[in-house]
Amino acid sequence: MSKRDLYEVLGLDQNASVDEIKKAYRKLARQYHPDVNKADDAEEKFKEVKDAYDTLSDPQKKAHYDQFGHADPNQGFGGAGAQGDFGGFGDIFDMFFGGGGRRDPNAPRQGADLQFTMSLQFKEAVFGKDTDIEIPREEDCQTCGGDGAKPGTSPETCTKCGGSGQLNIEQNTPFGRVVNRRVCDRCQGTGQTVEEKCTNCGGNGKIRKNKKINIRVPAGVDHGQQIRVAGQGEPGTNGGPPGDLYVVFNVRPHEFFDRDGDDIYCEMPLTFSQAALGDEIEVPTLKGKVKLKIPAGTQTGTNFRLRSKGVPNVHGRGQGDQHVKVRLVTPKNLNEKQKDLIREFSELSGEDQIDEQNTNFFDKVKRAFRGD
Repeated sequence: MSKRDLYEVLGLDQNASVDEIKKAYRKLARQYHPDVNKADDAEEKFKEVKDAYDTLSDPQKKAHYDQFGHADPNQGFGGAGAQGDFGGFGDIFDMFFGGGGRRDPNAPRQGADLQFTMSLQFKEAVFGKDTDIEIPREEDCQTCGGDGAKPGTSPETCTKCGGSGQLNIEQNTPFGRVVNRRVCDRCQGTGQTVEEKCTNCGGNGKIRKNKKINIRVPAGVDHGQQIRVAGQGEPGTNGGPPGDLYVVFNVRPHEFFDRDGDDIYCEMPLTFSQAALGDEIEVPTLKGKVKLKIPAGTQTGTNFRLRSKGVPNVHGRGQGDQHVKVRLVTPKNLNEKQKDLIREFSELSGEDQIDEQNTNFFDKVKRAFRGD
């Protein structure tokens, strides 16, 4: 692929002055810098602009280019001097925009947050509990004390940066000689190197261990909710604070109760005689059995509410209710005497005994069969 004319790249003609070349380069470098422009071709265009400026801003290279163009094999265009260190884009960006985004590698940093999923039985979530959990997390190596050096030795001052953790890099720019700071690639910004590494942690200074933590599960917690345990995450670095631990609850379903928010729901069976004549039945609740009065003539599917028999609100705002739905149980395997009694009851009742609600129901069924 043939290279574009360098003057065309900068939007200039061959008679452009040094100041015009600088001005065009600064404008285009801002426009196409990868830290500013996220387009797919921004990086390629930035390199093209930089290559053009490297040549046209140098009087000798410019003279060669004006005479031979891209065909001159000795002009040095496209080599290491023109491409530069692509990692230096950050330095150019700092030069233009102030360099405020570079992080001090030795600054205190907070540790990472951790997440733990805790399984709870239904009633454990309702009433809460105290429990201990074990979580794996990083801690200072006890063998080396966290410095990563083999016992009997110590970390040494980095010979490349002199212990500062940073290197001063001088660069020639359109504005003169600029000194840029970079993290030392030998010590990774720590200012120290470990020649003889601790065999327990491999020189990392940290090891993963299981730590036991006491957790207070609040009463009324629901499936999918979480609590934050401050300061129980990964330890910080360079004296920074530790992260936090987030405990997410996985509540197992109950075989009898269903939960919706702070309310719970259940179903209770009723015999025909209980529903017809009325009765007082015992209903299980979260805290034991209670009496529930069933009025005579209760229909299957009727709902009753037991106030404040539900789940305590996790934020302390009252308590939910328990909803009881009754289901009429049809008897099976009747003996002949029972059948005769039911037939007699049916004859005595007659169709005129069906109440208005049931009449409406049966009328709907008849209309459905007729296709109305």
